[in-house]
Order: sequence, then structure tokens, then C-alpha cells
Amino acid sequence: MRIRRAPRYPIFLILGGGLGAIVTFVLTALFPVDPAVGFGALFGYFALYGVPAGVLVGAIVAIVLDRVSSRRARSVVVEHTAVDPLPAPDEPAADEPHPDRAP
Repeated sequence: MRIRRAPRYPIFLILGGGLGAIVTFVLTALFPVDPAVGFGALFGYFALYGVPAGVLVGAIVAIVLDRVSSRRARSVVVEHTAVDPLPAPDEPAADEPHPDRAP
């Protein structure tokens, strides 16, 4: 069996989308806004491109890290054991009164 650390893809996708939204916000704020459109509408329009681009970058980073972690994987020997606990014959059942205690 091979053991390795693998990245959690949803975390990278969410962080990439958030980073894409932040970059979109900063880039939208750096340029003059058309008064007929407004900042919110302009940011929303560009976020339609910035957020998916950020998700794509996050996915690419996760895939690269996954490839790197697969190279660092190590092999271990695994032994499968099954344990079937049996109740001791001198133990009373849970619903039976204890023999040393009076009812």
C-alpha cells in the first residue's frame, strides 16, 4: 500500500475563486468607472471572468501538488486483522441485576 499526502481539491477551488474575486475587485477599482454603468455592475461583469479564472488556477495548483505528492509516496506493508469481541461468560447482561447487589 502506498501512503501519501494528497491536496484537498475543494479547498484549492474555493480559495482560487476567492482570490480571483479579490484580484477582480482590485483591478476594477484601479481603473476609472463609467458613471452610466457603476462600480457594482462593472465588478459583477468582470467577476464572471475573474472567479472562474481563479478556480482554474486553484485547480492547476492542486493538480501540480497532487503530482508532486505522488512522487513522494512511500510503500508500507499492511496487515489486516479482524477482532470479534466476545462477552465474558461470567459477566451479567446489561439488563440483569448484579448478583452481589440486592434488588
